[in-house]
Amino acid sequence: MNFSKRLFDILFALLILPLVALIAGVVLIALALTQGRPFFYAAERMKTPGEGFRLWKFRTMTVVDRDAGVSGGDKAARITPVGRILRRTRLDELPQLWNILRGDISFVGPRPPLREYVERFPEVYREVLKSRPGVTGLASIHYHRHEEWLLARCATPAETDRVYCTRCITAKARLDLIYARHASVCFDLRLIGRTIARVLR
Repeated sequence: MNFSKRLFDILFALLILPLVALIAGVVLIALALTQGRPFFYAAERMKTPGEGFRLWKFRTMTVVDRDAGVSGGDKAARITPVGRILRRTRLDELPQLWNILRGDISFVGPRPPLREYVERFPEVYREVLKSRPGVTGLASIHYHRHEEWLLARCATPAETDRVYCTRCITAKARLDLIYARHASVCFDLRLIGRTIARVLR
């Protein structure tokens, strides 16, 4: 990550921190009243092909002993009522401001992948993860809804994995690499603005 992008991430994160803290407080109250602890969900994601980190979100699913893979239709029954709202508005990702301040991720970049997919598709992620992962990005804006639609139709973990591997990974990678070729603070601001606009709609 270059210096200007890192400086932008820190300054912008500090600027919006009071607002994020206020909204996060409301979310925590809603979670406490409706689904209880744990309030947060942390899972390993990759910021380089060989380096992982713990990505934080508000919990949107019922807790199970073992969980793996991306979320598809096979996990839909586990999403809580409040969790559906958080996912639709992307408020479940507010705790990732901590990951941004730590330098794990940026505001804009490819979504950080699970280790299993980095290991299974090393050629793809060797290129994608040359950019620091982000909360939003070109692929998130242009492919996220379609990915959700594809995975929501999957009835088993095996089907979810197959569809994600064959339909989603390479499609998102193409968009992530387009972003990498045009990355700049101005482009990041445009993508952040488009993300906010989509959430408000």
